[in-house]
Amino acid sequence: MAKPGRNDLCPCGSGRKYKKCCEAKERSQANGRMLMILVGAGVLAAVLVGIVSFSSERASGPTRVWSTEHGHYHDASGTAVP
Repeated sequence: MAKPGRNDLCPCGSGRKYKKCCEAKERSQANGRMLMILVGAGVLAAVLVGIVSFSSERASGPTRVWSTEHGHYHDASGTAVP
C-alpha cells in the first residue's frame, strides 16, 4: 500500500485527513526510535571508554603489593598507597 498524501483520507478509517490524524503519530514513533538508538550508542561508548581507561590505568601504574602487617597496599618502591 502506498503512503497516503497529507491531504488524503487517513487509512485508519477515522474519516479525517491523514495530516490531522495518524501522520503526527508516525513521526513521533520514528523520532523515538532514533532517540533510543542514539542513547544506546552513547551508553555503549561510555562503557567502552570506561573499560579502556580502567585497563590502561592498571597497565601503566606502579605494581602494588599488599602489606599484611600494615593492612594496606604499597607500590613496588615501598611507598604506601591509600
